[in-house]
Amino acid sequence: MANSSQLLKGILEGCILKIILKKETYGYELYSSLKTSGFDDLSEGTLYPLLIRLEKNGLLSSISRDSPLGPKRKYYSLTKLGEQEFLDFCSSWDKISKSVNRILGDDLID
Repeated sequence: MANSSQLLKGILEGCILKIILKKETYGYELYSSLKTSGFDDLSEGTLYPLLIRLEKNGLLSSISRDSPLGPKRKYYSLTKLGEQEFLDFCSSWDKISKSVNRILGDDLID
């Protein structure tokens, strides 16, 4: 599938917003949560540009804090715009997933 990486980025954005909605978090903690949730092929090289773009688009805000284990960490939280974007994602996801599941549930082999 040629555009599967674009599809994955869109889905990842929604998942990132959900994780950060639940609690403020930093990049590696977010990366670990996504990996634990089944995004096995996710690389940090995919995640960090997404975080930068989400912040640039006003969906996330960040603050640097001291880390007990080394350099400062950048903690992310959702902005009001980010919360609305998450709700919009959920609505779109619900509609799309129902449509896809209807099609995939059909017996395609006659």
